[in-house]
Amino acid sequence: MEERLQKFMARCGVASRRKCEEIITAGRVKVNSLVVSELGNKIDPEKDSVEVDNKIINIEENKVYIALNKPEGIVSTVKDEKGRETILDLVKTKERIYPIGRLDYDTCGLIIMTNDGDIYNKVIHPRQAINKVYMAILEGCPNEEEIATFCNGVDIDGYITAKAGFEITKRIGFNCRATITIHEGKNRQIRKMCEVIGHPVIALKRISVGNILLGNMEKGEWRNLTFDEINYLKNL
Repeated sequence: MEERLQKFMARCGVASRRKCEEIITAGRVKVNSLVVSELGNKIDPEKDSVEVDNKIINIEENKVYIALNKPEGIVSTVKDEKGRETILDLVKTKERIYPIGRLDYDTCGLIIMTNDGDIYNKVIHPRQAINKVYMAILEGCPNEEEIATFCNGVDIDGYITAKAGFEITKRIGFNCRATITIHEGKNRQIRKMCEVIGHPVIALKRISVGNILLGNMEKGEWRNLTFDEINYLKNL
């Protein structure tokens, strides 16, 4: 049965479907030895040969699902143009895996990695609105009005954020610790939202993505997702 080229590439573990589209338009893909650089092409996995950067790709039979506690100072991409350490330097597998979403360079916590393109697209798609929960240390302690402003949506870079959750869990001197819940993933979103209400982030850690929890993993530690966690992702 025919399927779109970028979907097949994602199922092979090349990258996310969106990234695969970029690889195609960059002219790095061949189908039956002919360069394909336009989107919309379909292939038959049973008959057609697909190459990426002159290497034949095949469906990844062994699907991998990993939870990593990303430390601060690690880039949450597969490669980094500046030569900085990436999450793939921490997670060693035979399969080609990639992260579902990103965490800022100076943010630690849970990041999910896989070679399952279908799962990637389910989790990353905006319609899922999967809650992501963070623990933040903030400068000062927001009052009720500032918290309400945060929760009802603020303007960051001309974008009004969706409704969010905010709960102060501990006062630390003049500062505080808060649990923040969002379902979006704009660049440095929580940091920018906290700046808007006048309480910049001192430290930030993601502790859950949907039903998948960071738990007590140490920074830099990773584990395979459980059967129940994988089923949760597949049934989104």
